[in-house]
Amino acid sequence: MSLLTAIILVPLLTALGLVFVPRNLRFGVRLIALASSALTLLLALVLFAGYDSAAAVDGFKFVQQIPWVESLGISYHVGVDGINLGLVVMGAIVAFAAACCSWEINRYEKEFYILLMVMTGGILGAFASLDLFFFYFFHELALVPTFIMIGVWGRGERKNYATFQITLYLSVGALLALAGLIALYLQSGANTFNIVQLTAHLKDQPLPAKAQQFIFPLLLFGFGILVSLWPFHTWAPLGYGSAPTATAMLHAGVLKKFGLYGLLRVALPLMPEAAQQWVAIIAALALGNILYCGLVAIRQRDLNLLIGNSSVAHMGFCFLGLASLSLIGVSGAVLVMVAHGLLAALTFGLSGYLHAHAGTLQMDQFGGLLRRMPFIGAAMVMAMLAGCGLPGFANFAGEVMVLFGAWKSFSWVVVFAAWGALVIGAVYMLRAVRNLLHGPLPEKWAALPDANLWRKLPFALLLGALLVLGFWPRLLTEKISASASGIVEMSNAGPERLLLKKPLRPLPVRSTAKTASQPKAAE
Repeated sequence: MSLLTAIILVPLLTALGLVFVPRNLRFGVRLIALASSALTLLLALVLFAGYDSAAAVDGFKFVQQIPWVESLGISYHVGVDGINLGLVVMGAIVAFAAACCSWEINRYEKEFYILLMVMTGGILGAFASLDLFFFYFFHELALVPTFIMIGVWGRGERKNYATFQITLYLSVGALLALAGLIALYLQSGANTFNIVQLTAHLKDQPLPAKAQQFIFPLLLFGFGILVSLWPFHTWAPLGYGSAPTATAMLHAGVLKKFGLYGLLRVALPLMPEAAQQWVAIIAALALGNILYCGLVAIRQRDLNLLIGNSSVAHMGFCFLGLASLSLIGVSGAVLVMVAHGLLAALTFGLSGYLHAHAGTLQMDQFGGLLRRMPFIGAAMVMAMLAGCGLPGFANFAGEVMVLFGAWKSFSWVVVFAAWGALVIGAVYMLRAVRNLLHGPLPEKWAALPDANLWRKLPFALLLGALLVLGFWPRLLTEKISASASGIVEMSNAGPERLLLKKPLRPLPVRSTAKTASQPKAAE
């Protein structure tokens, strides 16, 4: 059994095992879920340490393939390369942090942790799958618990509306993506759902231009809705604001990246002609995420709604990096996906801690919390500064790479995106810091407790990961670039790019190819 399969199976088998645990053993249920998440994280770190791109088979390592429905070309097929390696490890880190932050759940604990484990296993399976069928199946396995958890354990007067809205939006997005994936399977002629075989087949025998023009928008808007692409983003801030802390951490931090990963792994390389014609539209929509959602965040008085809109704004940088179709831009987009996953989990975890003890997240009711809660306050300051793109955090490295990658193709978009990140982002983040942590401390908050050693663990882990990748981004970028170069090369194949006035830069030669010549730039 592959190590990657073990990482997927641990939370799923834990969910199955929890079914047989008596309901009254509340502490035991929590301890089992926490131990399972810790084991998953440990295995993911071993996976990261053992990854060597030079020893990969067909570009992937830790591969396992088991045929299932051979007549349709469906098989259980998992593996990691530089693109999904960071997402799997980030997902394991966030899952462990979410399990640590689930102490606020005080009813139906057994059912909650079963759903949390199913959600974790589905997330990790979706990012590890190299078969389109299981790629989609694992995503749906993780998505369904989200709806249930918000409806049962959510908070706020609008939680039922939020549940209905997020269910409607994400179901529509998932159906559009499913239609696109089925159409891709039928039009490819490869008779396989295997992503590796499908990629090799379509590299030699590309899809007809008409088929690409039909399928690509389905995948773009299907996956885009799942990622909260503007203007289909309105489900996200309210949904996260109404979700229990652990659910918001996992969905906003990890599961939402599924749509971006799908675009990068499937849509861009397999339909290059359509991709080249849609990149300008993607860049414009990305600007909507960055500017519009940033301006909406400025108006928020509820901390969770501010974080939710900020999260949607950060997705704009991921879309912009993908739209650049350049190696540095795509690599930066993947790094932003990992960095934002850690940051979103951190901010929603901190807001959940504050809500559990104060009962409200209305920022104008706070003030001076840094003196009363030094650890939580300091962690929140660092999280807000990371959200502003402060150097030293992983977000800065990823966003700078995206801006450099997009500059040659979309200089006007980059100018507005940088302005939105530096000015708009700083306004709402620093104002939140001022309202929450500085000024006089209201008497009613004089008894708020700071986090004890156990409560500090998930926040310290997430902050540490952000700082490590901020100071040493090469831990990921070298692995990402080695795998992304092939996707970028395929995405730039085909007829000349009519939307770009300047030629593409030549793709750098992979370090393992000693004698390979430099690819020619597209004219």
